[in-house]
Amino acid sequence: MKEDFYEILGISKGASEAEIKKAYRKKAIEYHPDKNPGDTVAEEKFKKAAEAYEVLSDPDKRARYDQFGHQAFEGGGFGGGGMNMDDIFSQFGDIFGGFGGFGGFGGGGGGRQRRVKGSNLRIRVKLTLEEIANGVEKKIKVKRKVQAPGTTYKTCGTCNGTGQMTRITNTILGRMQTSTTCNTCGGAGQVIDSKPADADAQGLRVAEETVSIKIPAGVEDGMQLKVTGKGNEAPGHGIAGDLLVAIEELEHAELQREGDNLHYDLYISFSEAALGSSREIDTVSGKVRIKIEEGVQSGKILRLRGKGIPSINGYGKGDLLVHVNVWTPKTLSKEQREFFEKMSKDDHFQPNPDNEDKSFFEKVKDMFS
Repeated sequence: MKEDFYEILGISKGASEAEIKKAYRKKAIEYHPDKNPGDTVAEEKFKKAAEAYEVLSDPDKRARYDQFGHQAFEGGGFGGGGMNMDDIFSQFGDIFGGFGGFGGFGGGGGGRQRRVKGSNLRIRVKLTLEEIANGVEKKIKVKRKVQAPGTTYKTCGTCNGTGQMTRITNTILGRMQTSTTCNTCGGAGQVIDSKPADADAQGLRVAEETVSIKIPAGVEDGMQLKVTGKGNEAPGHGIAGDLLVAIEELEHAELQREGDNLHYDLYISFSEAALGSSREIDTVSGKVRIKIEEGVQSGKILRLRGKGIPSINGYGKGDLLVHVNVWTPKTLSKEQREFFEKMSKDDHFQPNPDNEDKSFFEKVKDMFS
């Protein structure tokens, strides 16, 4: 089981943005690879701290983590885990600006060049209720920038390949070192030497690629998932951006979703209500046949347990709530009218609810229990 992000950084769930950044800075400095050369345990803790900070420093990611835990970022290659050192060096170098001699994440006075990360791409994927209930793998065509074949690079002459410009200032506290991104190469440490005619100024060109996206069961409309490394590539053999997948839930013809539960309106005739019947209805896992007891009342709710949507957290499934509605005919023939006029005087047809015939408010209460 993965460690809790708040525990990794040593903060409470109510921590402010400043407290989160301060806690991460402290952990990252403690376990920085330049401070712990060859220490694999320290490196692993360094990666975990960066992973926790990536999620908790982003309000949207933090909200999803607080609601769904690690499950919000897992399943089929979605982001939030498995950060490598290049990811960390490219994303969070500003945390160390001028502290204790660390030249960003370059270490050792900026000896390691910064790898630039490509931009993210965003797409919207439409899913049926059945696909959401069962999980699905989608193959989507994506147009993304990739390294153009034949593009070559040379070391940036401005920063000598470090990607950083270092400045040392003498203060009353001693010599202070600060590092900024090189304006010439944008931090890549390289500039283009030659490129083909169809490449842009960064040596990239647009190509169409089919991306396989595994979507876990239980996702919700508006939820955003991440496929790591399937965004635009970066110049100079940098780190590719990510593909952000926004979920759009298509409306179902007969089922209505409410969280993990589903609702189905079942209309029956007077005859079926009085005599009882059986009906075949749709569920997200196929058709099922349900029994309607004789004497059923309009508004009765039949609960089919486990026939709803799986929890995104993996905690079982919701239920299918079947709402029974007795259909009243709007027009009657002469014979039908005479029958009902006769029955209206029969004591057996007079309303006489008992304790089992719950009120509307009691039914609503049961529906959410």
